Amino acid sequence: MTALASTRLRLGGRSRIARRPLALAGLGLGVLALVLVAGVAAGSVFVPPGDTVAILAHRLLGLDIPMTWSRAEEVIVVDLRLPRVLTAMTVGAGLAVAGATFQGVLRNPLADPYVLGTASGAALGAAIAVIVPVRTLVLEFGLLHGLAFLGALGAVFLVYRLSRVGGHGQMTSLLLTGYAVGSLLAAGLAMAMYLSGTNLRQIFSYLLGGFDAASWGRLATSLPLVLGASALVLTRARSLNGFLLGEEAAAHLGIDVRRERAILLGLASLATAAAVAVSGLIGFVGLVAPHVVRLAVGPNARLVLPLAALFGAILMIAADLAARLAGEIPVGVVTAVIGAPFFLVLLRRTRAGYEL
Repeated sequence: MTALASTRLRLGGRSRIARRPLALAGLGLGVLALVLVAGVAAGSVFVPPGDTVAILAHRLLGLDIPMTWSRAEEVIVVDLRLPRVLTAMTVGAGLAVAGATFQGVLRNPLADPYVLGTASGAALGAAIAVIVPVRTLVLEFGLLHGLAFLGALGAVFLVYRLSRVGGHGQMTSLLLTGYAVGSLLAAGLAMAMYLSGTNLRQIFSYLLGGFDAASWGRLATSLPLVLGASALVLTRARSLNGFLLGEEAAAHLGIDVRRERAILLGLASLATAAAVAVSGLIGFVGLVAPHVVRLAVGPNARLVLPLAALFGAILMIAADLAARLAGEIPVGVVTAVIGAPFFLVLLRRTRAGYEL
C-alpha cells in the first residue's frame, strides 16, 4: 500500500468517525419525534397519529388545518397527554445529563444521578410532606414537590460539606460520605413511612416514579431548571473531559479542579432535584443513556452530553408509554426492567477490566 493510499484510508476512517455523531443525532431526533407522537396518541382513548399531528400543528404552530377530530380529542392531546410526554422528555434528558456528569467527575462508570444522596433526600422530603397536615399549592406544586426538591439539594450539600472535598484525590471520601448520608436519610424515610398510616400508598407512588400528575404548570417550573443546568454543564465540557484524565492531569491543563468539581456536581444535582420533584424516583435512565452514547461516539463530553440528553428523553417517553399501556404501572418499574440487566452487564465488564 502506498503512502498516499494509506493516508486516504486513515482520512476516510476519521471522516466516518466524525460523521457518526451527526448520524446518531439525526437518528435520535427521528426516533424522538416518533415516540413523542406515539406517546401523545396512545392511551385509554386512542387518537389516530394523523389527527394527533394535525392537532399539534393547529394548536402549537397555528396552522389552518381542517378539523377532522373532536373537541374531546383535542383536549386529551393538548391538555392531558402533551404535558405528560414533554415532562417525561425533560426528566429523561435531565437525568441522562446528570448521570454523564457524575460519571465523568467521579470517574466511576457505575455512578448515577442519585450517587450523592439525591434520591434519599428527595424521598425523605416527600415523605415528610405526606405526613405533615398542611396542604398548599403554588404554581401547581404542592408541599410534596417542594420538599422533595429541597431534600434532594439539601442532601447533596450536606454530603459535599461533610466530605470536606478540597484538594485532589478526595473522591473516595465523597462517595463514602454519600453512602453514609444516604443510609441515614433512608432510616428517616423508613420512620416517616411508619408514621404515615393511610398515606403510605402516596409515598410508595413517589418512590416508584411516574407522570400521572404532569401538567403545563409543573412543566413550566421544572423545564427551565433542568434545561438551564444541563446547558451550563455543556458549557463546561472541557473541564469534564479534563476530569476523565484524572484530577492531576486536569490541573496541569489549567483547570481549577476544586471549583469546577463543585460547579459540575452542583449543576448535575440541580438538574436531578428538579427532575425528581416532578416525577418521583426513576432509576437507571442516568446510567443507561450515557453509556449507550459512549459506546457509539467515545468519551468526549461535548458529544456525550447532548446525545445522552436526546436518548435519555427517548428512553423516558418510551418507558412512560409502556407503563400506560400496561395499565398505568409505575414508570420506575419499567426503567428497572430495562436498566437492571444493563447494570449487571456493565458491572461484569467493569470487573473484567473493560473500559466503556
